[in-house]
Amino acid sequence: MKRFEELNHTGDVGIRAFGTTLDELFANAAAGMFSLIADLATVKPVGEYEVRLTAKDVKALLFDFLAELLFLHDTRKVLLSEFDVKVHGLAVDARVRGERLDRERHPLHLNVKAVTYHEMVVDPDKGVAQVIFDI
Repeated sequence: MKRFEELNHTGDVGIRAFGTTLDELFANAAAGMFSLIADLATVKPVGEYEVRLTAKDVKALLFDFLAELLFLHDTRKVLLSEFDVKVHGLAVDARVRGERLDRERHPLHLNVKAVTYHEMVVDPDKGVAQVIFDI
């Protein structure tokens, strides 16, 4: 099964993630987002960060999770490539791994500025999530 695919969107960019569980769906959405930023194959999983969040619904939980990962990327200058995600009801507990950005080893693709709710879909029954990002 394909983990994610890039979506063309006027003025922005998006991903559609796939997964048989919410854990897998969230992990693949995170991988999809970081694949827009850099080539994940060049990112070594040498540093680990914990992310714990709760939200009012599953859509908000995915939004907040991806926004928190983007915040880590922006503030700590890290690229993330591995995502161990556990979703429990309306809470997520994740350990994510990656390394500091090194422009010589990590050619950047897009500057993802923000996660949006525009056209956002989270459908665990169909095993799909769609997220559009501001670039």
